[in-house]
Amino acid sequence: MNIEPPATPRFSYKGDRLKPLRAFCQTVRLGSVSRAAEALYLSQPAVSLQLQALERDLGERLLERSGRRLVMTRQGEALYDLARPLVEGIDELPDAFRKQLRGMDGGELNVAAGSSTILYLLPPIVAAFRAAHPDVRLNLHNVTGAGGLELLRSDEVDLAVGSMLDVPGDLDYAPVMRFEPMLITPLDHPLATRAKFELADLSPYGLILPPQRLTTYRMVDLVFQRHQVAYTVALEVGGWEVIKQYVAMGLGISIVTAICLTEADGDRLASRSLAEWFPYRSYGVVVRRGQ
Repeated sequence: MNIEPPATPRFSYKGDRLKPLRAFCQTVRLGSVSRAAEALYLSQPAVSLQLQALERDLGERLLERSGRRLVMTRQGEALYDLARPLVEGIDELPDAFRKQLRGMDGGELNVAAGSSTILYLLPPIVAAFRAAHPDVRLNLHNVTGAGGLELLRSDEVDLAVGSMLDVPGDLDYAPVMRFEPMLITPLDHPLATRAKFELADLSPYGLILPPQRLTTYRMVDLVFQRHQVAYTVALEVGGWEVIKQYVAMGLGISIVTAICLTEADGDRLASRSLAEWFPYRSYGVVVRRGQ
């Protein structure tokens, strides 16, 4: 004897699978066919027919009367758990779609970044973003790394762009670019033309570095300590352009990231790779975890 498998439910009500599910969910939510009909702008008989078609197609009783209300059977509860997200998702699709479009073609985007990132890294990215989203207002907040994270945690900016050594547990950091560590000196400095030099060869010369609270200073200190090499800070000052100017004036040497070096700098500065001792510096996007 051949036993045929049970037929797959066809949701045959006028060829529309969604209408009977929507009628079922509204009836469950409101407790009566008449109130569901009002909410759906349908007649009461039309809703009743949709519920009957749904029960017939599924081969299960989904609703039963309890006093003056219709309540779900055990089978109805199982269907409701499956159907409600689908019905609500379809019904909310137009609003969600319009909201998505507004997010793409309007509104504003707030970005926190340091001076170096804004000056050297972001210009081509900002230009491309403006071309793709001309109706989005872009606000760049010029802050230090710690200041940018504070703005991010307080929801005053949507994201931060910069370089991170240590990533806090409540944030996500996605590196997108890497830059080589470089030594910069005046053109006539002894290290400018030496064929080979060691990290210890930097010790006699004073370093011009960003403030201690910034990542670069911490990285320089870490590398020199790791190699047990002494170093001297001659000048502490913020801003790569200021540092490059003071190095060109002969006030010291500096350790920078290649992101800040331009072709024009070759007329006043010598640059040498420090990749043998210092790690490449990553720059990326920081957001709150889960966003």
